Amino acid sequence: MLVAGEASGDKHGAALAKALQRLYPDFQFDFFGSGGSEMRAAGVETLVDVRDVGIIGVLEVARALGRLYRAYRKLVAAAIARKPAAVVLIDWPDFNLRLARRLSRLKFRITYYISPQVWAWRTHRVKAIKKYVDRMLVILPFEEEFYRGAGVEAQFVGHPLAGSVVADASPAEFARKHSLDPSKLTIALLPGSRPSEIHYHLPIMLEAAESLTASSRDEGSADLSSLPRFPADEIQFVVPVASTIPAEQIDRMIAAANSPVKSIRNDTYNALAYSKLAVVASGTATVEAALLGTPMIVIYRGSELSYRLIRPLIKLNTFAMVNLIAGKRIVPELIQGHATGKNIARTIYTILSDAQQRAAMKADLELVRARLLEGGTDASERAARAVMRMATA
Repeated sequence: MLVAGEASGDKHGAALAKALQRLYPDFQFDFFGSGGSEMRAAGVETLVDVRDVGIIGVLEVARALGRLYRAYRKLVAAAIARKPAAVVLIDWPDFNLRLARRLSRLKFRITYYISPQVWAWRTHRVKAIKKYVDRMLVILPFEEEFYRGAGVEAQFVGHPLAGSVVADASPAEFARKHSLDPSKLTIALLPGSRPSEIHYHLPIMLEAAESLTASSRDEGSADLSSLPRFPADEIQFVVPVASTIPAEQIDRMIAAANSPVKSIRNDTYNALAYSKLAVVASGTATVEAALLGTPMIVIYRGSELSYRLIRPLIKLNTFAMVNLIAGKRIVPELIQGHATGKNIARTIYTILSDAQQRAAMKADLELVRARLLEGGTDASERAARAVMRMATA
């Protein structure tokens, strides 16, 4: 049983299922649980689809409680009926820790792959993990020591993206495939993989893109008219669409904003690799950009009430995973009230106008990449072996 609730978990769950089949070809696997298109392609029967449950924010979760509870009941019932040899919970802590409590009480052995960031906020959750999770499979080196210090059995398996985030086309091939101009500076806009993230992030990203192009000078808002701009023949924007978001929704929002932005599908890594800069919603995509060496601006915005409720629980002064891994702020962060079209546009202009700043950022990102590679490039296989030991114990 594999349970993921968002696009990144879908990717990691698919890689885990493939690794199990590859390493143990003599076994007949029956995978089921929660996931998305990538897990389905890997042979997982998804009783719950990540597009229906990928929700973040206190208010957003409250509005979706009925949907989440139905998903919870469906997964518990499936576990009882099908009696899986192993239960693997993948990230998605608010849902999965509740599921872990129920399934642990039903005597299922629980493996948790990709840790909640309990070392950053809501540290009390480590008590529930100790009680209901049999083994943590963690992807950052310091997490193993953290959990063992708390009395939780943990194994560092490496980061699952370390060996898989690569560009597989040349810049010319990428430009030709998506009808882009290879002579222009490309900026990638990655608003996130959840509907709420698209709602809060994409409009301000589109506003920033519109404000930075000289061709839209007369059409921009008065609030943005004083910002510096690039000639329209020098810059272009792309939005790589997450698999959990309908591409048509993104295209409608771009069209409604009359923004000089092009959406692209199924080509995120090439888009990041060949962009001069990326504006990225805080999350897994920041790690992908770091592995590709792409300078970035990290943003995050949600409902004001959700932010006010959650912020006091966060014990760190930085949000972006790349900054946490680096141990210092190496990329700019625009969070909540600071995440506006105006601020994004100004920060883009500042970074693109300062070659020295970009070079320093790329050097720091290379150090982050080295740390991510400390565990090797076979995280999915290490995780698969650990899951198999649990299943056959």
